[in-house]
Amino acid sequence: MSRTTRVPLLLTVLAVLTALFAAACGKEGSPPTKGPVQNRLPHYEVDRAFTLPDSPTWTRAKKRGYLRVGVKEDQPYLGERDPATGVYSGFDIEVARILGASLGFPADRVRFRTIASANRETALQNGQIDYYVGTYTINDNRKKLVGFAGPYYMAGQSLLVRKDEKHIRGPQDLDGRRVCSAAGSTPYQRIKEQFPKAVLVAYDTYSVCVDNLLTYQVDAVTTDDAILIGYAAKAPDELKVVGRPFSQEPYGIGVPRGDNALRYALDDALRAREENGDWKRAYEATLGQSGVPAPEPPPIDRYPAS
Repeated sequence: MSRTTRVPLLLTVLAVLTALFAAACGKEGSPPTKGPVQNRLPHYEVDRAFTLPDSPTWTRAKKRGYLRVGVKEDQPYLGERDPATGVYSGFDIEVARILGASLGFPADRVRFRTIASANRETALQNGQIDYYVGTYTINDNRKKLVGFAGPYYMAGQSLLVRKDEKHIRGPQDLDGRRVCSAAGSTPYQRIKEQFPKAVLVAYDTYSVCVDNLLTYQVDAVTTDDAILIGYAAKAPDELKVVGRPFSQEPYGIGVPRGDNALRYALDDALRAREENGDWKRAYEATLGQSGVPAPEPPPIDRYPAS
């Protein structure tokens, strides 16, 4: 790339990042914030009579006085942490709060910890968190390590590219192209196995992948369409999602393996909150702000204990 091409490009990237930072800070005169609005989020009725003595995880949380929930912090409209305030927001965050309310914990007793994709199983196995809500795809290999409630959402793998990209329209166009995804994620493994001629790049977070995309260090970012829609909605003049989803990704709530009492309680809570409208209200206040209407929630897979 020539110097004359590089200078306006860098100016454009800096302008994008400055606009996003200003929106996050919410200073007077800055662009309107894109994403969930804290004072317009739903409130969820807390089941204060709830008890689950057969769950060691719930019992520890009850004695502790609060839940510890693993989440993502870099996924707009799904799980995002405001660097200025430390406040988490997004659909996954609301799902975590909904489930907490059903387990007897009000919102101020649900505390979030950022856990990278590669560390989710370890965090659940070591008791660092009580459950995990963060675009966590249910699959048979993971069921050998952790338990899953849900699914609560059905996503599909897709591709995020720069707005001026004309040659990548789907995974069949990735030969020789640099493709970024999160280390340890299902989308990373799928590209590696099904599209081996792509040049894979991995980081702990998708936000780093998107930064590399904006600065022309990679050609595409791949993960679930729900995540990519959020990034594209934050920078619609610079980014776009292309092609049709080429997988099905059922998002589940990760729990410690063997704590079936907790897993089944979360299944029950999820079904009840879908039926009373809380699930849809949570979606519309968060991921729905990207312009994608609420889908029907997927059937819950209440699989037997093993």
